[in-house]
Amino acid sequence: RKLLATLRSQWHDSILRALQKSKHNMSKLPMASGYNILYPYLCLLPDEEYVAIMMQVLNTLSPQGESLAVLARDLGSKVYNRYVTQRKLRSRQLEKVQEVYKGYIGLLARDSRPHKCLPREYWEKLVVEAGFGPSLNLKDCSWPYVILMRLGMHLLELLVQAVRVPRNILNPRLEPRLIPVLYHIYSFRSTWQVGLIKPHPIFSQLVSNAAETTLTFNSSVIPMLCPPVPWTSPHFGAFVLNDTKLMRFVDGAVQHQLLLEQCPPVNLHPVLDALNQLGNCAWKINQPVLDIIISIFNDKGNEKLDIPPPVSEAPRPPAAPGNSATGNKSHKQELLLCKKKAAEMHSLRMDALYKLSIANYVRDKVFWFPHNMDFRGRTYPCPPYFNHLGNDVTRAILLFAEGRPLGPKGLDWLKIHLINLTGLKKKNALRERLEYANEVMEEILDSADRPLTGRKWWMNTDEPWQALACCMEIAKASRSPDPAAYVSHFPVHQDGSCNGLQHYAALGRDLIGAMSVNLMPCGVPQDVYSAVAQQVEEFRKKDAEQGVKVAQVLQGFISRKVVKQTVMTVVYGVTRYGGRLQMEKRLKEIEFPEEYLWEASHYLVKQVFNGIKEMFSATRDIQNWLTESAKLIAQSGQTVEWVTPLGLPIVQPYYRSKPTVLNCSMQTLTVKTFTGNQKPDTVKQKNAFPPNFIHSLDSTHMMLTALHCLRQGLTFVSVHDCYWTHALTVDVMNQICRQQFVALHSEKILQDLSKFMVEKYCSPDREMRALWQSKLMEQLSNVPKTGTFNLKRVMNSTYFFS
Repeated sequence: RKLLATLRSQWHDSILRALQKSKHNMSKLPMASGYNILYPYLCLLPDEEYVAIMMQVLNTLSPQGESLAVLARDLGSKVYNRYVTQRKLRSRQLEKVQEVYKGYIGLLARDSRPHKCLPREYWEKLVVEAGFGPSLNLKDCSWPYVILMRLGMHLLELLVQAVRVPRNILNPRLEPRLIPVLYHIYSFRSTWQVGLIKPHPIFSQLVSNAAETTLTFNSSVIPMLCPPVPWTSPHFGAFVLNDTKLMRFVDGAVQHQLLLEQCPPVNLHPVLDALNQLGNCAWKINQPVLDIIISIFNDKGNEKLDIPPPVSEAPRPPAAPGNSATGNKSHKQELLLCKKKAAEMHSLRMDALYKLSIANYVRDKVFWFPHNMDFRGRTYPCPPYFNHLGNDVTRAILLFAEGRPLGPKGLDWLKIHLINLTGLKKKNALRERLEYANEVMEEILDSADRPLTGRKWWMNTDEPWQALACCMEIAKASRSPDPAAYVSHFPVHQDGSCNGLQHYAALGRDLIGAMSVNLMPCGVPQDVYSAVAQQVEEFRKKDAEQGVKVAQVLQGFISRKVVKQTVMTVVYGVTRYGGRLQMEKRLKEIEFPEEYLWEASHYLVKQVFNGIKEMFSATRDIQNWLTESAKLIAQSGQTVEWVTPLGLPIVQPYYRSKPTVLNCSMQTLTVKTFTGNQKPDTVKQKNAFPPNFIHSLDSTHMMLTALHCLRQGLTFVSVHDCYWTHALTVDVMNQICRQQFVALHSEKILQDLSKFMVEKYCSPDREMRALWQSKLMEQLSNVPKTGTFNLKRVMNSTYFFS
């Protein structure tokens, strides 16, 4: 560690010298030359800050190397973020934010009656009271993407040139020549040639020998230790200091931001309030579960329990064979496979290390996840590594910071939730799941008391870590003197069943479809995948009787598992081509005869599409109507836009972008740039419209549920179509979630969409209308007919979300 520290201070000095030299040279260049564009950007911060940023990137570089483009973007963004922070400090904006924030959390903490005022309204009131001073809504000063990349590339070049290490540092027998620490190499990713920056093995060895015990993170990737600043506009919200975009988008795309800025602020309020509600949920760590996970992580991991082992456990490459050519070839392949496996293991291990380190850092604290959204309105926590969207391991260590007594039905909900996590009783009624939980109570208590030394019932479940956490909660609750009064912090989940198809069936009022995705009340949960598999099996029987060879070969091979993925992705626009590949994969898994694979998968995908067409007749019509409309719009050279029922404007960001080539001394780099006058990518615009439209509806349903839960004082968070709350309030949340689904689909969604598009894309004057506009008018006015399903039935459907 000492050696590494000495080297680092030398590197720091040589990077500083290189930076100063390059700035000196640039300042002498004539203003018009390309390099001089960067000079002002290198003078925004003190030199030391640039060096610190470069050192940080050097310290976190993986031994496998990283692509040049990623590193350049990382360096450029880090400089930009530092600059924004400086700007806030200098403009005294930060002082004002701090003053308003103090008042805001005072009000939040005091507010026991949630319906009095929304967090956003509190904040706006306080800003008005604070009166003069700098505006909090500093207009976005984001730098052009090309500049960001140029700056990053320049800093990266300095880093590669400046950082050197004596060749004999680990092996005194070698000559003491200085060699570079970083190398620029090319590698192939599928058919693309990609430039990588890779550290010299000596450097990787030094770092791994030092085995340092601290990780350095940017503050924006750590959960907040105070409630987030409420979103009040597209420019302002989430972190106190870091700039956060309300809407995430592809690097360099500006269309979304423009659309949000043009939108009347009041139209965005419902969406901002829903994001604030999700961000205001306070969390804490489930310490007993975290400790067990860390102990397994430090003891070589466990792949079955999804805790990645260290790279030292990777398969050893085989010894070199004799001189035979075939032997050499297969040996090379095995070596490549071993290398690939080691690289995968390294990245999984690091990912787990990051998550567990952050969890361990906040183990005694209360923390918050500020949220933003993607262009369809789906919400995501801003801190990327550790949050409730993570895998089973991450979810198991999260608890609500606020506790609620279980109440009369809470313990039953915990037990049902546990059985849902095991995946053992998917087809059974809730009552049967509860009975089963009571039958295996001994196993549950044994798992809770002796997780690693007992009978380990929890390990053989779908979500083992969440199941273990739930076992522990049930044990504590059932042993307390009065379970109904036991204060629980445990989140209970309710999951939509094939949520995309639920929205389609509701849009099309499809009777059979609605039954198969649980929009209709029913004694046991309906399973759409089994229903489609049954339908396909009937088609197969008919064909087999008529002597179709492939139908005869497929006898006994058609099951829920084979069709599930394709049925699930049909909603999201999978094509027959993609569907056939999915089928082929599933058939291979169940050892279907190789020679019929292509034919069988081709046949099956056709039948699955037909099966869905029969069950969801209006769904296919709606999908085709959306696709056809998008095709006409995109062919006319425009992008597809719409507004969600909550008033969020949406534009699809798919363009045929013209790449800009950056000539740098190391290599040329191609950067996609977005200008105002690009042609849309017709195929993507057309194929992505149906799934994106459905995603925008499921996010609207979630936001409506969030806002109404807020009104009733519930804790509520969501992972897309999986809604979480306390065991006490599951029944209330279920009621709200159904009411809001009915309310949403009682709106004339397709008619409103049609009206919006006619106004946007077709000129009102008949004489002026182009041919494509007349075609589009005709297409849009032809809204698909709907079926006879009565939407109100959803209110009494137990398995709609369960």
